[in-house]
Amino acid sequence: MRWERLFEDLEAQLDAAVEAELAGEVAERTRHERAHVTLADRLVAWVGEMVTLDLLGGAVVAGRLEQAAQQWVVVMHGPLPALVPMTAVVTVGGLGRAASAGDRTAVLRRLSFPAALRAVARDRSPVRIELVDGRVLTGTVDAVGSDHLDLAEHPLDELRRPSAVRQVRAVALAAVAVVHPVPGSSTLAG
Repeated sequence: MRWERLFEDLEAQLDAAVEAELAGEVAERTRHERAHVTLADRLVAWVGEMVTLDLLGGAVVAGRLEQAAQQWVVVMHGPLPALVPMTAVVTVGGLGRAASAGDRTAVLRRLSFPAALRAVARDRSPVRIELVDGRVLTGTVDAVGSDHLDLAEHPLDELRRPSAVRQVRAVALAAVAVVHPVPGSSTLAG
């Protein structure tokens, strides 16, 4: 009888050690996988949900997350969309733990922030650009390079015509916190 208990005890100890090793391996794999999750992966999983983005310079963009890519997101901020580069995001409120790197958005996720801005430039609608230092620029995006955009500054109640353009300003993309369409113009979402 005593020997049976001894071997039962050894067997229980072995089972406990196997379970602890498995739990440790699962925890380590989870930590490893989590280490490869980007903030953009988290945002992709929360498209359609309400989020709050705190941006460099103190601006806040809150609303429904419409689209998410590796380098940018679009949030319905009030009645208008806001195009926000991920480099301007300081914190995000409203996210759960879920993350997604799903195939559903693989092409969209690869589109760079300059590519998103090129779509804005093709639209020719006037925009309001908030910079990370809090300054605001308005006009029409004429062209987008790899690290900057050309903004034709003109009165927003006038079309972008050579006679209306006060100046063309090159804006470093690293300085852009958020791009809004001007009310009444085309939208960035959709």
